[in-house]
Amino acid sequence: MNALFIGGTGVISSACVRRALAQGIELYVLNRGQTAIRPLPDGVKILPGDIRDPASVETILGALTFDVVVDWVAFVPEHIETDLRLFRGRTGQYVFISSASAYRKPLPGLPITESTPLDNPYWQYSRDKIACEERLLWAYREEKFPVTIVRPSHTYDCTKLPFYGKYTALDRMRNGEKVIVHGDGNSLWVLTHHTDFAKGFVGLLANSRAVGDVFHITSDEVLTWDQIYRIVARAAGVAEPRLVHVPSELIAAYDPERGPGLLGDKAHSVIFDNSKIKRVVPDYVASIPFSRGAKEIVAWYDADPARRTISAEDNRLFDRIITAYESAWPGD
Repeated sequence: MNALFIGGTGVISSACVRRALAQGIELYVLNRGQTAIRPLPDGVKILPGDIRDPASVETILGALTFDVVVDWVAFVPEHIETDLRLFRGRTGQYVFISSASAYRKPLPGLPITESTPLDNPYWQYSRDKIACEERLLWAYREEKFPVTIVRPSHTYDCTKLPFYGKYTALDRMRNGEKVIVHGDGNSLWVLTHHTDFAKGFVGLLANSRAVGDVFHITSDEVLTWDQIYRIVARAAGVAEPRLVHVPSELIAAYDPERGPGLLGDKAHSVIFDNSKIKRVVPDYVASIPFSRGAKEIVAWYDADPARRTISAEDNRLFDRIITAYESAWPGD
């Protein structure tokens, strides 16, 4: 079969590019240019273009048709309308990348299944993804547009530290400084290595059982946030990080830019039921524990000083939040 990926150099999509090629898929990638971090491998047929300029994309595509089209960079309903215009009659399956953050917050119960209601009052990003899903499902019902919806949760590669503050927080750990953990550190979270995600994802491509349906694809490993910080700390050679547990609402009050993503996603415990993806892609299994992934992340940062970006602004912000919290709860 052949497939078109719109995007293809991101954290998740780059692993799916490599998996698709390994499975013998004739892969086209439409994007604006290469990236040094995740370059496209040999074997990809590159279509240089910008999906935000649909007239030029239509010219680039010409008479090409595809068994599968995957849009990795559709975020709002306007993007979906563009794709509907471009790919009606041109593909046997259209895959939309949504987000597990779209599930209702607070969550009505665990584990999360694909039928868990969607509603996120905290985060516009999630509400936009919900609106995209609704538009596509309407197109499926009304005109049989062959959509499949995939909801990744927290999927990472070696470039992505999973916690608040990124490398600045890791540097603080190594310097023996205090590091913020939201909540009490005991809420549950799931981290999925991007190569594990790709196993399930590529199995959905040109799979007739996936058309008209919705899937999340995650690891079955469940960790507390304290465990996540300590796993990274050990990988970085820190025996015991100085963790300060701060209410998520307080963090969001001091950091309104990142607050919605915290309150609308990471502040909530998650456990995912992956039985649906395993039924449709029977060989799917997430086999990389975060203890291994954390070593990959730390090694990537340590391999090049240019990657170890420390934000003075974030350091000041973290100290302000910690001071405010410890002033209110001096006995902690």
